[in-house]
Amino acid sequence: MRHGCRVPKLSKPADQRRALLRALTTELIRHGRITTTKMRAKAVQPEADRIISLAKDGSLAARRQAIGYLYDKQLVHALFEQVKNRYGNRNGGYTRILRTVPRRGDNAEMAILELVD
Repeated sequence: MRHGCRVPKLSKPADQRRALLRALTTELIRHGRITTTKMRAKAVQPEADRIISLAKDGSLAARRQAIGYLYDKQLVHALFEQVKNRYGNRNGGYTRILRTVPRRGDNAEMAILELVD
């Protein structure tokens, strides 16, 4: 049964899954777009939206939560400075998933996860 299971497992133990989501979220915010599998993109999307919502809040507690989640402290400071101009009037939906061609080696469904302007 999968009644209460809302988190995609991604075939990884909990600690590795958490580290993967943190790393992908950090790289998404750093570069603006990442190419990954479709399931990983769907798992990272809510995490990235949550971090951007924290940056829109701008409080000290939100900044500390973002520093605790992302791997780069300077990236958090840059995000908190830029997010008001970029997403000030948007109420969610900060990321978009675009499907691309399957991966050549194992035919996995690939996707581009990018930040919306």
